[in-house]
Parts: sequence; structure tokens; C-alpha cells
Amino acid sequence: MGSWLSKQLEPTSAHFTYLILSIFLLAYAFFSDFIRNRLHLSEPPLATAVGILFGPRVLGVIDPASWGWSDSITQEATRVVVSFQVFSVGVQLPKAYFSRHWSSVGMMLLPVMTYGWLVTAGCVYAIMRTEWATALIISACLTPTDPVLAAAVLQGSKFSGRVPRRLRHMLSAESGCNDGHALFQRAATSPFSTTLVVVALSNFADKSQSTSFPFLYAGLLMSMGTSTREIIKSWFLSTILWQCALGLSVGLALGHFANRGLRIAESRKWIDPASFLSFYLLLALLSVGVGASLGLDDFLVAFGAGTGFAWDGWFANKTKETHLGDILDLLLNSSTFVYFGAIIPWSQFVPRDISPDITIGRLIGLLILILLFRRLPIVLLLKPLIPDIRTYREALFCGHFGPMGLGGLFLVIEARAQLETGESIPLPHPPEHHPNKKTIETVWPVVCFILLGSTFIHGCSVAGISVASHFQRNKDERAPLLAQEDEGLDGMVHEGGGGESEPSVSGDEDVSLYKPQPSTWECNC
Repeated sequence: MGSWLSKQLEPTSAHFTYLILSIFLLAYAFFSDFIRNRLHLSEPPLATAVGILFGPRVLGVIDPASWGWSDSITQEATRVVVSFQVFSVGVQLPKAYFSRHWSSVGMMLLPVMTYGWLVTAGCVYAIMRTEWATALIISACLTPTDPVLAAAVLQGSKFSGRVPRRLRHMLSAESGCNDGHALFQRAATSPFSTTLVVVALSNFADKSQSTSFPFLYAGLLMSMGTSTREIIKSWFLSTILWQCALGLSVGLALGHFANRGLRIAESRKWIDPASFLSFYLLLALLSVGVGASLGLDDFLVAFGAGTGFAWDGWFANKTKETHLGDILDLLLNSSTFVYFGAIIPWSQFVPRDISPDITIGRLIGLLILILLFRRLPIVLLLKPLIPDIRTYREALFCGHFGPMGLGGLFLVIEARAQLETGESIPLPHPPEHHPNKKTIETVWPVVCFILLGSTFIHGCSVAGISVASHFQRNKDERAPLLAQEDEGLDGMVHEGGGGESEPSVSGDEDVSLYKPQPSTWECNC
């Protein structure tokens, strides 16, 4: 009997992964309101903890390496997840957002990100004793504000309602822009040349998470000994003209014509409600495929497609009760963070012959320095020049809130691919012998450790802020339960229009901004 039963069971690592992942997501779904609004925790740190617990380091149940998964799988998985999130940002930001808030977002992109890149590189260079080019590569992977972690904190929770909308919108826009998608939200109706200028500036001072965005590209070219003339030539032809300009054009056109086509199909009753909702997912996936296949900045194409698709608020207005973006976040983002927890290179966090200066103590020290100096000083200094930041308490919040996550994971694989092969397609695993061996073996563990620390610190900081806010109040003003206040955070401007970025967000019925088209049916899914 025992022999017969053993033949029926198939307890493989992949099968256990399906089981564990589904149980985690179901458990989170059961207690999601309690976790997000009572404990003030988001999915990323919990999912990462699950990946660590069941990964090779602890229980050894989830082991992607045993499935034959390689760096290319990690690259494509993070490409899709981040692209979906950026597409969602493009859809959810208020209409014509950048036309009113370009100066605030521009300050967060240009001086703040440039400062963060250089300061982080300096910290890596001093603490990890790397070459300057290696430090610039690592810093480029850690400079972006991750849109996945940002969305987990800024959307759909009680805490997010305590933060002024203008700050939430600014940070969301920054997280989308610094993945290479800075363009006016009203790009579909703005002059094309103006939109290109914004995109070009954001890609120069920030990062486009493509294979040749300026920050990462500068470090890579320095490590390869490329001349200054070749750097400028390649940056202009490849980044500005091909990836940015053409990527923007393709994304906006794709989103605009998808919007027109969906309107026609809905008005003529060609499409059913289920397919109407799935159109969001399919368009995001199409934009990734088009961008990646043409060698464009696929994240820029995704953001442009989301912007062009939702420029008039029609789709968001019809689906605003479905929480479609939240569903995708739970499934895709949580699954990817479980995967990240399972692939963390624990064995590389100790000194090795190829990287003797990587130690736990140095990595922890580097994490602390990055969290303290990557954003906080420059945002506090530039507070008078950022219109959407009204008080120094708001500047402190925005300076702290620069999480590093899946975008950085994608970037480090891109960096390794360029170092290994000179192209964006990585080898299955780091080569045994290579001229860039030391750099390859250094960037991976350092970036992974900082991403791990940021995931937990930024993911759990909401709980810390909520508890601190609770005890800062007088006893008679505190909520009966710990950290359950509903009022806006102290030291921030919430009233008299100061807390709003505009009178209407995408999907709101505000006839002063647009007139909803008559519809033959409403999606009540």
C-alpha cells in the first residue's frame, strides 16, 4: 500500500511552490484588510519573507535553480511585472498631471536622482572598496524609486488616505518616470516636441531601465574603457532617438488606437464584460512585447501605452469599481517577491577570493548610509524649490520614501548581461572565467542585499510612522486602538486645496475636465 501511494504522489519542488504560493495568497486575501489597515503591512515584505522561509536557505522547498531557471527568467519576470506596474501608473495618474506638476516631478528626477546616484556610488566605493566604475553600476541599480513597492504603500490602504494626494501622486509619478517614462500625462493632447523633451531629460538625469539608460550606461562604458565620443554618440542615437523617441511614439500610438478601438467595440456591442476587463491586461502585455521585440525601452512603451489609453478617463471611469490593478498587484507582485526571497544569494554575503571586501558588516553599513544619504539631505535642501512639498515634515517623508525593489533586480541582471556578453541577453549563470569576473561577482550580492533591506524597511515603515504618529498625539486625541487614526499625518498640509493635486483624478466624473460618453452598458464586475 505504501509503495502504491508513493508512486501516486509527485512532491516536486515546482509542485510545492504552487501549493505554498497559493496558500500564502489565499491567507493574505482572507486577512488583507487586517494586515494592511490594522498592522500597516504591505505584500512585498511578507512575500519576501515567505520566499526566504521556503527557499533554499531555510526549508529548501522553493528552489528555482532546481527547475532550471536562469538569469534570463529573472530578467523577463521582472520586466513583465515592472512594466505592468508602470502601465498601471500611467492609467491611474490624474489627467494632464505633468502639465501642472512638471516642476515638482522634474526636481525629483533631475537634481534629486542625480545626487542620489553620485552619493550612493560614493558610499559603495568607500565601504565596499570597489572600482569607481563598479560603484557607478551598483548605484545606478539602486537609484530608481521602485514603482512596485511604491504602489504597495501609496495605494489602497488606510495609511495612504492620511498622506496628501499631491504627495502620493508626485511619488507615484516619480516612480513611473524614473523607470524611463517621464512624459506629460496629457501626452495625447500635448505638443509632441514638448513631450519628447520631458522624456529625454528624465532619461538623461534619471534612468530608463533599458540597456543603455545614462546612469547604468555610464558605469558600464567606463568599465569597458569606451571613449567619451563613443559614449555621447551611442547615448544620443540609441537612447534618445531609438529607445526614447520611437518608444514614446509607439507607446502613445498603441494606447490611443487601443482606446479608440475599444470604444468602437463597446458601443457596437462586439465585446463582452469579461473581455472588456481583460483588455487592460492584454494591452499592457502587448506593449511589453512590442517594446522588447523592437529593442525600444519597453518600460517607456508600457507607460506611454497606459497614458495614451487612459488620457480621457473613459476606461478608468467604467472600471473604477473593479479594483483591477489591485488584483494584478496581488497576483504578480507578491509572486515575484516570493521568487526574489528564494533567489537571494546568501552564500555571497561573505568574503570570497573574488570579492574579499563583501562582508555582512560592510553590507549593513552600506544599507544604513544609503537609506540616510541617498535622498533625505537633497530633498530637505530643495524643499523650497519643490512646489508640491509644502512643509519640512512632508520633505522628510518624501526623502525617506524612495524604496528599491524589483526595478533594481531587473537592472542588475541587465548590468550583468552587458558585462558578460555586451548585449541585453544574459548568460544562464555567471561565467567561471571572464575579464569582468570581479565586477560581475560584486554587483549581484551588493544590489540584492540592499534591495532586501529596502523591501523590509520601506515595506514596514508605514507601521513605524503610524505608531509614532499615534504616540505624538495627546492621549485624548489618540484612537482607541494603536495606530488606527484616520486623520491626516501631522505636519502636512491637508486642507484648503493644499492636499489635492487637482480637482479630479482619472476616472472621476468631473464634467469640467471631460464629458463621459454615453454607454450601452456598465461594467459591474
